[in-house]
Amino acid sequence: MRSFLFCMTGALFLLASCKKPDYEKVIHDPELYRVTVKKLNDIVLENNFPPVTASRNYAYANIAAYQVIAAGDAAHYNTLSGQIKHLPPTPKASKDTAIDYQFASLLAFCYVGNAVTFPEGSMDQYVDGLKQKAKDAGMPDDLFEGSVNYANKVAKSIMKWSKGDNYLKTRSASKFTVKQQDGRWIPTPPMYAQALEAHWGEIRPMVLDSTAQFIPPDPPAFDVKNKNSKFYLQALEVKNIVDSLTKEQKHQADFWDDNAFKLNVVGHAMFATKKFSPGGHWMNITGIATRAKKMDFNTTVSIYTQTAIALFDGFINCWYLKYRSNYVRPETIITKYINPDWHPYIQTPPFPEYSSGHAVISSAAAEVLSNRIGDNFAYTDSSESEFGIDPMSFKSFREAAKSAAISRVYGGIHFKNACIIGNKQGAQIGQLVLKKLQLKK
Repeated sequence: MRSFLFCMTGALFLLASCKKPDYEKVIHDPELYRVTVKKLNDIVLENNFPPVTASRNYAYANIAAYQVIAAGDAAHYNTLSGQIKHLPPTPKASKDTAIDYQFASLLAFCYVGNAVTFPEGSMDQYVDGLKQKAKDAGMPDDLFEGSVNYANKVAKSIMKWSKGDNYLKTRSASKFTVKQQDGRWIPTPPMYAQALEAHWGEIRPMVLDSTAQFIPPDPPAFDVKNKNSKFYLQALEVKNIVDSLTKEQKHQADFWDDNAFKLNVVGHAMFATKKFSPGGHWMNITGIATRAKKMDFNTTVSIYTQTAIALFDGFINCWYLKYRSNYVRPETIITKYINPDWHPYIQTPPFPEYSSGHAVISSAAAEVLSNRIGDNFAYTDSSESEFGIDPMSFKSFREAAKSAAISRVYGGIHFKNACIIGNKQGAQIGQLVLKKLQLKK
């Protein structure tokens, strides 16, 4: 009888020792990482970050999280240090320190997200919730403390590195001078806002050799005297498309509008509405795709990170081109030379036209996601549902990128050429990110 009880006790002990700790089930759930990224996305939206600066928030926060994962799972993941030429080595953990690397990656993401957003401490309450979640799930004290300390070390290292990207320098750069010249960009109604982030092309990229690495041909030269000129015909094309939009085309324009700050004017009243930025929209798509494919925690972090880097470099490259070309918006040409009462379907954003930023970054993200998730991955994007916009379904990420690009024509804010060129430009950037950054071994 004693022998039987001894065997039973031993079997129960072995079963208990093999059972996955509760805290791992909770903390290592990739859905927790997706929720954390969405939390930063919400903060970016609430605080009206422009698309380009939002992409910076996503890039550094995800890189911090990924570097923690790469340190904890070196057998399967390569550090980004060295692959991103100017990224220094990630601090190493002490050999005698217990660390839960998934927990530390969540915290590192939040610490960096906290530092690059405002108001200061926007993620503090969320971080407190993560820590309580880990404690409630039974994470041992030594593992908890070791993870918190290591996350702090990595986050501080990433933040120190981020300060060399010229962001602070561009905060005090000279304002963009609007030139009243034919074919040049000028502010548009109803905001007539100053040029947005005119110096973003000076931000240090992650993988591009230079901000000017992928520069397409110049757009058609200004010519409104010749009604058959490429310039005049492209403006007339936008007008005719917007004047005869179908229900489906309006839905497409609304779905990809992604205006971080839209000024609504009703009589004498004005109020703003906000949506995710284009980069925030693609962060959501990344979450939808990794969830559908049931990616594990580490893979999920790596896909978010590679996509965020593509978005970041895509915006830098595109903004360099925008202010280099300083090209006029369709609204300006159509109301001045074709129909003074014409209005675009969506609001024209305050920066030059060529090329389309949404086309560039969507295509860059689509290349990364096609490689990491699947070339013909069909999915339904419900990102805009919280703004009252019906979901859209796509057969692939590249189809979604083309949809995002043409939506800008339907919206009346871009010439078609800028969208076609932008898609090509973004694809080159996405392919470069895949070539230069080998995350998985």
